Amino acid sequence: MKKLLKKRIIIPFCALIIFISSTAFQNDFFEIAKQIEIFTTLYKEVNMNYVDDTNPAQLMDTAIKSMLSDLDPYTQFYNEQDVEAEKIRRTGDYTGIGANVRTMKDKLVIIEPYKDYPADKAGLKAGDEIIKIGNTVLANYKEDAGDLLKGSSSTKVTVTYLRQGKEYNADIMRSEVEIDAVPHFSMIDDKTGYIVLDKFNNKASSQTGYAVKDLKAQGAENIILDLRGNPGGLLLEAVKIVNLFVPKGQLVVSTKSKVKKFNRSYYTQNDPIDTEIPLIVLINGTSASASEIVSGALQDLDRAVIVGSRSFGKGLVQRPKPLTYGTQLKITISRYYTPSGRCIQALDYWNRDDKGNAVRIEKDRYNEFKTKNGRKVFDGGGVFPDEALAETKNSAITKAIQNDFLIFDFATDYYYKHPNTDIHNFKLTTADFNDFKNFLKTNDFTFVTETEKALSKVLEKAVKEDLDDNIETDYNALVSKLNNSKELAINENKEEILALLTDEIVKRFVYREGLYEFYREHNLEIKKASEILSSPSTYKNYLN
Repeated sequence: MKKLLKKRIIIPFCALIIFISSTAFQNDFFEIAKQIEIFTTLYKEVNMNYVDDTNPAQLMDTAIKSMLSDLDPYTQFYNEQDVEAEKIRRTGDYTGIGANVRTMKDKLVIIEPYKDYPADKAGLKAGDEIIKIGNTVLANYKEDAGDLLKGSSSTKVTVTYLRQGKEYNADIMRSEVEIDAVPHFSMIDDKTGYIVLDKFNNKASSQTGYAVKDLKAQGAENIILDLRGNPGGLLLEAVKIVNLFVPKGQLVVSTKSKVKKFNRSYYTQNDPIDTEIPLIVLINGTSASASEIVSGALQDLDRAVIVGSRSFGKGLVQRPKPLTYGTQLKITISRYYTPSGRCIQALDYWNRDDKGNAVRIEKDRYNEFKTKNGRKVFDGGGVFPDEALAETKNSAITKAIQNDFLIFDFATDYYYKHPNTDIHNFKLTTADFNDFKNFLKTNDFTFVTETEKALSKVLEKAVKEDLDDNIETDYNALVSKLNNSKELAINENKEEILALLTDEIVKRFVYREGLYEFYREHNLEIKKASEILSSPSTYKNYLN
């Protein structure tokens, strides 16, 4: 495995040499020098002799990013524009139109306008497709079209967009945009405070701490911390958030690397706000990285009950490394370990399948660890909740539907077809679910299962060995049965799909802020958390 790893990290350009440990550099010096020379001569010949004009910067950008993709999805090269975007992600502040935007080949799609920010004030809504910015038609624009929306505060940008097939224009006045780490906190009953932690930027711990203090002042005797959908961020912010609930001097997370100086143990540094208040943490399949440090540490320390579904499983730590000309490398330097000693990394990027895909660590390879009170916990597959709710588990077919943005697109259609919806009492019906299934068919939704991939491989080998005539009939029969199974899988995940559709539709009417208000009365995980907190003995039983 060591040899394989070394082979993967041979880097064919000089800017990255300085980040290889001195030992590895000395051992592989000749091979590194050889590969740099090969790459340099190839790059020169392509730029000088290719039949059409080339863009040297674009070629290099593609070459670097393609090379790094063979390592893991978190080791990334940032050009100057990427560095600025990463700075925004860390700080949560930028100047722009105030919307989450998806970049597509010939358009920009508004995923979510932020309430009372420029895009919202200009009337843009989720699902709007920007096709022209100023005089630039995006179908003809080869660079990152999202950059055209950026600019100084109080400057105007004119956009042309499509909504439900009709073309509109809007003038948007850019402004400073501040993205809170904690977009919502409130009392959900007279004893329970609810905090949504949306991201781990550099405001995360201070805003979470403020929310805890404010809720306690309002009479909160219990806290629900919502980390669902939180993709993570700054590790030190995660440590500080754990510190709000555990004493000073407690180990929260440790990192281990092949470079000794990156081996670190992170302890709480401050006096906590409250080490006794009953605490429930909500997680799901998109709670990742720093979210898993917080939930994993609080679980290991028996300081919180974890409710929901298994987290994403990202146990890798990245660090930014400045390169020349304002560029940057974000590189995976270590794995992190929770206080019990477990690493919750779910995908193995160092032992891939025959198509080069990272494989999920099998359950029989999980290792058992113990929490502070002696409860069993496991590594290898994310953080497993103490109270798992089947309805919130992200199935493979649901992930495929989400990845195709079909839940998003259905919500857009629903919003315009049902303009007078009463969101306070909103509930999707079986008829709505059947409409969604028809929507999937209309949009040619396809989903290839792992079983289908395996069967396809078998048929390929049979063709090579002239055995296909004997098995093709059986193969077609199996594929037909699999297609029927996929239809059943959609039905079996009805509650999960309806919950995702509900969230997306509610946001269309009352923004994200209104969605959190909706959660207080209707959300399954919050109801379960409240039920656990309502009985002190039940809460304690989870931790013993």
